[in-house]
Amino acid sequence: MRASYRTFADRATAGGELADLVVRHLAGTPEAPRAGRPLVLGLPRGGLPIAAAVAGAVGGDLDVLIVRKIGSPRHPEFGVGAIAEDGPAEFDHDALDYLGLTPADLAVIVKRERAELRRRARRYRGERPAPPVAGRTVVLVDDGLATGVTARAAVRWLRARGPRWLILAIPVCSPQARDALAGDTDAVLYLEAPDPFWSVGQWYDSFEQLTDDDVDRCLTHRAH
Repeated sequence: MRASYRTFADRATAGGELADLVVRHLAGTPEAPRAGRPLVLGLPRGGLPIAAAVAGAVGGDLDVLIVRKIGSPRHPEFGVGAIAEDGPAEFDHDALDYLGLTPADLAVIVKRERAELRRRARRYRGERPAPPVAGRTVVLVDDGLATGVTARAAVRWLRARGPRWLILAIPVCSPQARDALAGDTDAVLYLEAPDPFWSVGQWYDSFEQLTDDDVDRCLTHRAH
């Protein structure tokens, strides 16, 4: 019999439920409190409303971690890699092999996405650098994971900077993405892991595309 999975009304609803899960995890994790005030990082744009809910619940600092998907040349929506902040491009080599591509074939796309990443960094943070993570409890949040390629680039960028405890928290994810990222984090927290999993949006009743202004509002509201 096929399992039945619920959908979320919207990102606000998912964020509230995920926040409760993160609070319970931190309460049961001795390592986390010793790392001080948590840093909650949302992946723009869709992860920010959910990250804001988590930051409010755990009393954490809210910021963005900027990641750009590297899409296939013929099918840009199909992610074959990603870049996070100033880190190296991370590729899904199984996907590259399937499409008959090499990283060199994607050089132009990587250059374009790096330019967009820099634009978003200026837009969201101005002259402020990426938040320091060394020695901290870091909670990385997105609205969902399909392939997990963008989250993997973000997680590896964070891990290289020495957080004390690194959590990936998402309302919904594919089992494959969850399992692939488990080895790069201290915990993967999620509410639903449906199988089969086609897209993140299918698990939300309302899944509006967010704008840069929406990201600004999340960051400004939390700051005040």
